[in-house]
Amino acid sequence: VDAADIGYVETHGTGTALGDPIEVDALKAVLGKPRANGQPCALGAVKTNIGHLEGAAGIAGIIKAVQCVRHGEIPANLHFRALNPRIEIDGTSLVIPTQRLLWTPGNGSRIAGISGFGVSGTNAHVILENAPFAESKPPVPKNSAYLLPLSAKSIEALSDLAHSYAKWCSQEHGASLQD
Repeated sequence: VDAADIGYVETHGTGTALGDPIEVDALKAVLGKPRANGQPCALGAVKTNIGHLEGAAGIAGIIKAVQCVRHGEIPANLHFRALNPRIEIDGTSLVIPTQRLLWTPGNGSRIAGISGFGVSGTNAHVILENAPFAESKPPVPKNSAYLLPLSAKSIEALSDLAHSYAKWCSQEHGASLQD
């Protein structure tokens, strides 16, 4: 993955005076160069939305990043007032959304990174990419076969149910089995 294709990073973002500058400096070194297409790389932290969650913070970040990729929107970092004075992002592609940000894929894909750092010193960075966008759903032929599962408590009840569906399907009422 080209670093310029990553449009969002779900940071560990603890809000600490020392940890956040170290994390953002590392992201600046890898992702912070201004991009030829002018697209930003947004930084978010689920902790601003729901708190730290201790051991569950990593999975919460993954869930948020998946939803950002899926919906093409990056939520604002709640309660953000001012950038830590030890962090400098001017002149980089990095932005911290203070309002909902629509995410238009720059290269046809939405690619997100998730950073997670454990108490034990375990560090991980995961990259997610959307599945290919479908142009449109193919039309369903009108005379297709359908599988209609039927269930009943007895053979007689199953037979009655099958007959009632057969009768309904043979009548003109403006609705189709497909509907």
